[in-house]
Amino acid sequence: MTLDLLVRNAMLPDGRGPLDIACRDGHIVALEPAIGADAEQVIDAAGRLVSPPFVDSHFHMDATLSLGLPRMNESGTLLEGIALWGELKPLLTVEAVVERALRYCDLAVSQGLLAIRTHVDVCDDRLTGVEALLHVKKVVAPWLDLQLVAFPQDGLYRSANAEKNLLRALDMGVDVVGGIPHFERTMDDGARSVRRLCEIAAERGLMVDLHCDESDDPLSRHIETLAAETQRLGLSGRVAGSHLTSMHSMDNYYVSKLLPLIAEAGVAAIANPLINITLQGRHDSYPKRRGQTRVPEMREHGITVAFGHDCVMDPWYSMGSGDMLEVASMGLHVAQMMSRDAMRYAFECVTTHPARVLGLDGYGLQKGCKADFVLLQAADPIEAIRLRARRLAVVRSGRVIAESDPDIRRLALGGRPETVDPATYAPPSA
Repeated sequence: MTLDLLVRNAMLPDGRGPLDIACRDGHIVALEPAIGADAEQVIDAAGRLVSPPFVDSHFHMDATLSLGLPRMNESGTLLEGIALWGELKPLLTVEAVVERALRYCDLAVSQGLLAIRTHVDVCDDRLTGVEALLHVKKVVAPWLDLQLVAFPQDGLYRSANAEKNLLRALDMGVDVVGGIPHFERTMDDGARSVRRLCEIAAERGLMVDLHCDESDDPLSRHIETLAAETQRLGLSGRVAGSHLTSMHSMDNYYVSKLLPLIAEAGVAAIANPLINITLQGRHDSYPKRRGQTRVPEMREHGITVAFGHDCVMDPWYSMGSGDMLEVASMGLHVAQMMSRDAMRYAFECVTTHPARVLGLDGYGLQKGCKADFVLLQAADPIEAIRLRARRLAVVRSGRVIAESDPDIRRLALGGRPETVDPATYAPPSA
């Protein structure tokens, strides 16, 4: 039987190879040396790296590419970014959010980023972002898996209609329960919000992903409550704490108790290196704290750690290119993860680990997995991170949907996504 796609002489992230990857009907049907079969398209990887697609476990697509609207974040701080987003929200339209989100999805797919978990603000009574991103999710489904988190940006209890709007968003089809306990008025309200959000998720059979302790305050300890609620409600494996930056300021004794609790509860951690390193430590002169949570220590305790991009050209971050290799590079630098093994781990933090957090079905490079992968101009994951390796071909369901190598025959795409050059990409005018 003729294959849809045959990739020859590929090296895999775990060191296997050279191997051939045979794809038919949207799945990998064989992965072994020297496969003897005909195929509609054959790509010779020539000893280069084939990776499962990149996965972004933490993003804000309702705000992406809105840089400068209605003004710039002059201080570059988290709080001014939140205030600026509050100014922009009343001006948002479904059409504008959809346009910017689709443009970002084009950019993402061209770089092999085929799954994104995005938080969407539900504190706007119109639920403009929710309506827009539910539409985008349907449009991009053939090329990109988009998972939405109902996110009460202004606080579940601090914002008058937040809980009602969150429940409305979940009823509309949003996938994950979100929250921001450290932004509530008091520590007690923050802990109360964690309990309520976890109960909502348990009642509905949903996952939980909270912006948790995105602060330099060592007494911001909502991750402890999140781990305890995860155990109480039987949510193990369905909960993630995002940011967790207060942990960089906590004393070591407390952390020595906290990390085993997180591991025991089965709570994942999502660090956002590009944003954490720029937004945290703003009250420090010198020495200045790095801002990122304790990734190496979490690894030692067996906690699943993923890296997210968080923001691209929005009120919080004026840079960004949708490149998860840039995220991995910043993550390993900030955490001083410079051993060969640790650098390979950083690559996993933008591929297999976030895929586990999102619960992606059929993800990976094994027989029977979905035929989704990326051919990179690198020999291994370390070289890919070091060089921000060029994406030679992006494959979805056994079809090349983006490519940058003129020797790889381009297939007719019949619509989205576009192939985008991140080096020259610019957002649309407002």
